Amino acid sequence: MSNLILLEINDSVATITINRPEKRNSITPEMLESLEQIVSQVANDKSVRLVLLQGSGDKAFSTGADLNAFSAHDRDSARRNWIPDGHRIYRRLAQLPQVSIAILNGDALGGGLELALACDFRVGKRGARVGLPEVSIGTFPGWGGTGRLVDVIGLNRAKQLILAGTTIDMETAFQWGLANMLFDGDLSEESFQQFISPFLKVSPIAQQIGKQVMAAFENKTNSEVLEALAGSLSVTTNDFKEGVEAFRNKRSANFEGK
Repeated sequence: MSNLILLEINDSVATITINRPEKRNSITPEMLESLEQIVSQVANDKSVRLVLLQGSGDKAFSTGADLNAFSAHDRDSARRNWIPDGHRIYRRLAQLPQVSIAILNGDALGGGLELALACDFRVGKRGARVGLPEVSIGTFPGWGGTGRLVDVIGLNRAKQLILAGTTIDMETAFQWGLANMLFDGDLSEESFQQFISPFLKVSPIAQQIGKQVMAAFENKTNSEVLEALAGSLSVTTNDFKEGVEAFRNKRSANFEGK
């Protein structure tokens, strides 16, 4: 199991940490595999009532897929492996029987925001930014972000973020319902306990049944199929190659629509 994904269990709370702060907690295939193992372990631990997901450091929760790993895929491997693997693992997180909360202690972008959206709730640090900026490098959200973002903030606002590749600050995310709670600087124990304590006081069986029932209303299956097609198509374009090169060289991309 990779030391880039950590698990700590204290009493009834499991904390999963993305531990790659020097790369803004960007996610590699190996990290996805470790995350899947840890999520499966937590799902089967009946002593766990609450799952917290956080990023290491104070700069980013996660900036999503590691660009080097993603750009190494061609159309077929993206469609058959990279995107479905992300769907499967993020879906496993979303289907945890326990309540899950993402602690956005920094920027949550691309696959990082998609990871946070796979949790039931999100608490966010003021000043951090969230978004799905994939179109700015010539590709498209591929790990369930389209469906889950629509579920959380509605179609119109989701289109605003996805089609323009814009990011919003955490205060706006809170106003839109993307974040359930804001905090300044370090998350204080007192304020966080006020948020999580109600989830720990109710019947765990009723809570988990309720979560399973409410999952029936989520927009997920169709978006996963469409994301696989869109993502695999985008990696074959000249625009994607230009977007990746521009990102690496820290310059503006010159897209030609090819």
